[in-house]
Amino acid sequence: MTRASQDALSRTALSVFRLNGQFLGVSEKLAEPAGLTAAWWQVLGAVLPEPLPVAGIARVMGITRQSVQRIADLLVREGLAAYEPNPAHRRAKLLAPTEEGRAAIGRIDPGHAELAAALARELGGQEAFDDTVRVLARLSEAMETVGANFRAPTAGADPDDVQGA
Repeated sequence: MTRASQDALSRTALSVFRLNGQFLGVSEKLAEPAGLTAAWWQVLGAVLPEPLPVAGIARVMGITRQSVQRIADLLVREGLAAYEPNPAHRRAKLLAPTEEGRAAIGRIDPGHAELAAALARELGGQEAFDDTVRVLARLSEAMETVGANFRAPTAGADPDDVQGA
């Protein structure tokens, strides 16, 4: 790996960490009037198109199954989601939004639309926004590919000999 690549990786990681914090902050603001947290919104949003098992939600979101399980149980307790039988797996129930959960997500929509429009303007229009989405999706795909095979070098190893580097 060249020094330029290392610097680019560091800048990218720091930018993504900052962006994650920014998204979480604004998501909390958007979700609060609907009686949700950003995490609750994230899990409910993952199952809006179709019910999913907790492990499937975790894969889609890129977080641990245990984190999703904790949030899913809270959503069920609050009446925003329900567990349904899973025809593909007897023990791994599917999480599905209830009508109350769908209504809560619907209350977020006006603020979400306003934020999307503001971001599109700030980025220079919808085409620039779409380009940004494509670049971030490509970065995520690359990290998935590289990260799946990456092994950190042992002390004193030559960085050029590390698989995945």
